[in-house]
Amino acid sequence: MNIHSVNPPEIGPRLQAYRKQQKLTLADLATKSGVSRSMLSEIERGNANPTYGTLWHLTRALNIDLNSLISGASEERGDRIDLQPENLTPTIRSADGSCTLQILSPAGMVPLIEWYLLSFELKGKLISDPHGSGTIEHLHCTEGEIVVRSAGNEMIVRAGETARYAGDVAHALTSVGPVGARAFLVVASGEVGSSTTRALIRPK
Repeated sequence: MNIHSVNPPEIGPRLQAYRKQQKLTLADLATKSGVSRSMLSEIERGNANPTYGTLWHLTRALNIDLNSLISGASEERGDRIDLQPENLTPTIRSADGSCTLQILSPAGMVPLIEWYLLSFELKGKLISDPHGSGTIEHLHCTEGEIVVRSAGNEMIVRAGETARYAGDVAHALTSVGPVGARAFLVVASGEVGSSTTRALIRPK
């Protein structure tokens, strides 16, 4: 999947503040994150738009959650409600660009469980390689029709319906209705999905 750039205006100052708080030089952070020193400098000055993948490496290197860097919001529970603006919601695209995935799950829950809002173009596709052993995907179609293919099985999912299927095999989603489909997708790792659910979706 092609990863789009994320362009929140305050990422540079936040990144610099976290780096200096940990007494790291640009060279130190470059070594820890794998992101080049020149790119880090450009990001901190607001001259470069980092991709979601770049931000992920930076948050891992700084040992902070992604929301802290993107929106300044902590993932720690508190008495207030944290709101993530639409323009700060990380977005990626399928390899051919025909499906857009908005990442709704907080970084702290990866890789246990992730959820996305999918928007398909007319006849759009999302083709995925196998995920980790035991992974189950839960697809709830909100608009249009989507053909789900997994483990040799195929089914049409219409608006209002939910399909659950194996995600640890090659699988694909295709919008087949007269309009581009929209859906919510939850990806649960083998550590989350129950044995009962896995048994129900496996071929006899």
